[in-house]
Order: sequence, then structure tokens, then C-alpha cells
Amino acid sequence: METDRDVSRRGFLRAAGVGAAGATVGAGATTPALAQEAPYDGYLSDVDNFDGTTADMTGQGEVTIAVGAEGNGGGFAFDPPAVQVDPGTTVIWEWTGAGGQHNVVDEDGAFESELTDEEGFTFEYTFEEERVFKYFCQPHKGLGMKGVVAVGDTAEQGGGGSTATPGSEDGDGGDGGGGGGGQPDFGGYLDDVGNFDGSVVDARGQSEVTVAVGAEGNGGNLAFDPPAVHVDNGATVVWEWTGEGGAHNVLDEETDGEEFGSELTAEEGFVFEHTFEEDGRYNYYCQPHKSLGMKGSVVVGTDFPSVGGGEGGDGGAGPSDLPGAAKTLSVATMFVLVATLGLAYVFVKYGGNYDPEA
Repeated sequence: METDRDVSRRGFLRAAGVGAAGATVGAGATTPALAQEAPYDGYLSDVDNFDGTTADMTGQGEVTIAVGAEGNGGGFAFDPPAVQVDPGTTVIWEWTGAGGQHNVVDEDGAFESELTDEEGFTFEYTFEEERVFKYFCQPHKGLGMKGVVAVGDTAEQGGGGSTATPGSEDGDGGDGGGGGGGQPDFGGYLDDVGNFDGSVVDARGQSEVTVAVGAEGNGGNLAFDPPAVHVDNGATVVWEWTGEGGAHNVLDEETDGEEFGSELTAEEGFVFEHTFEEDGRYNYYCQPHKSLGMKGSVVVGTDFPSVGGGEGGDGGAGPSDLPGAAKTLSVATMFVLVATLGLAYVFVKYGGNYDPEA
């Protein structure tokens, strides 16, 4: 026989269950919908001067793109970042002189310019094949200095352009041709380097990399440019003197020049090179100007100190944080469950007739 007490308990538990489900749905409603796939397979998703629009340059025999335009936190953009042209069109990249040294490198290796900061310098390429060409500036790719040339009726399509750096064996190496150990940790070594913005130039896939000695920075021509570079094991770094800022040298930090170290000179065009055969992080400095911030670092291979962990390939990353919507959902669900169990206990014990004054 069913009593009023049984009905009260079942009715309460049924209502509480509906309330919990409603709270869960309500919390879940704050979760944003999945975004649709971005144009060009999302290649330009981190390019802050790209608003999703491809400039229609069809019908023109020549098209000019600025190199070192304002964007991505400085003169680190191509403008326009995405253009559509006809087959047979010649694209001319013209340097503004801003943002330091730039180059133009096709993701698939179809074309590559020299690396320069010369204002008015131009590089051109005639596009005959009807497909999407994705390209970047090697020193500033990590900042979002990338672009797209869509040839023919391919605008906003993703076809063409691998994500491998020229020199890598296939397209599986991501942005740099080889596995990575996460974000390099310099242990504060570059904190006082005026031209270091936290980014590391990804030069993996290159057998030889050049670093300027006596570049603009730290209150004069007292900098290495780029100050931080990531290379493959076996790559050779070539330091080349600009002839500015007085006499400079290159000495590795750990052994004060015993592992690698150059002579002290102010000679323009002087070069010193070292081939890095072991993975790791190699900090170095210019002895006369170290206190002014003339320091640099070479990250080699995949086994190096990384943010969030020590030496190793996984970067020592811990569990990732839950998104905000998921946290809201979890808190709301837990609250409802606790409240439900508490009230259920009252109904089970007192049959719905609990009187706090009793």
C-alpha cells in the first residue's frame, strides 16, 4: 500500500532529478559552439591583420605586397596577407624597411627570397599553377607573419601549401621540421636583452643559420639578431659582424668561450661559426657589452630546458586546465547534487513533515 510519505518522497526525488538535469543543461548552454573551419585550413588564424577577406587582384598582371607592414605587434606583417590572382600573374613583394630582417619563403619550397631589412628591396615570383600558395617570413613566422596567394578559382580553399618548412623531409614536421620540446626556458638569461620579445626564431630545417653581431638594440648597435634561434642538431650557426657598435665577440656562457668563442673584433663582415652536435640550450654573450644586454641563445634539437619542465621532449607539461564553460558546468552540477542529496535525506528521515521548530 502506497502511503502519502512514499508519494512525497518519490515526487520530491523526481522533481529534484528534473532540477539537476535542467541545471546541467543550463550550465552547458554557455559552452560556445564549435567554430567553422577557417579559410586556408586555418593557416592565417594567427595573422592579426587578416580579417577573413582575400583581396581580389584578378585581372592584374602584377600585384605588390608590402613586407614589414604594420601588424602582429610591429612591422611584422604582409599587406595584404591574402590575395587572389590569375594564373600567370607576377607577385612583387616590396620591403618597407620596418620590423628588422624579413624574407619570403613558400611552405612547399617553390620560392624563397633572401633575408634583408633593406627598404625598397623587391622579390618577385610568377604564379603559373592554379592552387593555394602559403608562405611566411622565417624570422617572424611565430609572430604571425604569414600570407597566402590563391591562384585561379581557389580563394578561401585550403588546398596546397604544406605545414613543413623547406628542407624537412615531409609535411609532418609542423612549423619547423622535427619534433619539439615545447617552449624553450632561458631561465631569465634573456630578460635584459632589449631586442628579445620572447619569441624564438624557428630555423629548423636549415643546415646553416646567420646571426648578426652588432645589430640595433640595447641602446645602440649592441645586439645579436635574432637573439634566440632554434636549430636542428648538426646545424651550423654563423655569426656575422655588422661593423657597428665597436668591438664584439661571441663567448658561450657555460664555459666562458671554451666550448665556442670568437676573437674580439670590430671588422665588418667578419664571421665566426660553430656547428652544434648535441641537443640543448646554449647561451652566449659579447664580453664588452654583456652588462648592456648583448646576449643570445641557440636552442638545439628537441632535448632542452622547456617551460613547465626540465630537459626533455614533452616540456614537462602537466594536465591542461578545463575551459571556463566546463568549470561552470562542473560547479553547477556538483551544487545541485549536494543539494539534492541533502533534501533527500530530510524527506527520507522525516517523510516530508520536517518541522525545524520541533
